[in-house]
Amino acid sequence: MTRRQVGNGLLSSLTSTSVQRVSHFRNMYELTRKDLLIKNLKRMRKTLEKEDKHAEAAKYDFFPSTFVLPAEYGLFHEEYKKQPGSVWIMKPIGKAQGKGIFLFNKLSQISEWRKDHKWKADSPQAETYIVQRYIENPYLIGGKKFDLRIYVMVTSYNPLTVYLYRSGFGRFSNERFSMRKDEIQNNFIHLTNVAIQKTNPEYQAGTGCKWSLRSLKLYLMSKHGPDAVNESFYEVL
Repeated sequence: MTRRQVGNGLLSSLTSTSVQRVSHFRNMYELTRKDLLIKNLKRMRKTLEKEDKHAEAAKYDFFPSTFVLPAEYGLFHEEYKKQPGSVWIMKPIGKAQGKGIFLFNKLSQISEWRKDHKWKADSPQAETYIVQRYIENPYLIGGKKFDLRIYVMVTSYNPLTVYLYRSGFGRFSNERFSMRKDEIQNNFIHLTNVAIQKTNPEYQAGTGCKWSLRSLKLYLMSKHGPDAVNESFYEVL
């Protein structure tokens, strides 16, 4: 975008010329903020269903039940009551490195948290969170949870033009996965953020907690075969 497209107010503290560019698209926060991302995913799925494109709408099943708090606390409460004792995960919408994330399986734990954060549904100062049903049976490697960090460069939205950076990596937890009730607060089990894991006494920066994407794919291929792994990555990407 040019300076004029972004708005001089946003760049008032920067020195730039009319021919310089900013490496962001307008309204990018619609995809990068957790609460807006989930709203857009739900909106897209609903739009496809209204257009009777049910096969395409069915592809939007890759995220668990999610609600934005405090605004959708009532909806979340109704969903929770369908399966009392189920595990959910809370995430602040605007933080990184695992900050503010926690798991719970009792509404009383939410009540305690709300008091600590002076959190009320009608409070404009209430920090917004998303709450998601926790995935209790993730795919594990060596008994440990992991996620993928994959980078892309988007040069155009219309037409959509995306370049994939091939040297991504997988991030692993330090401790073996467990859904025991006394361990749902153990971030070394449930969160893969390096900022969290490096505080574990067993953390070793050079081994274990990060695999290159290539190493990860080779491992998975040894277990499931190249065709299955390539198809899975194609669906993800």
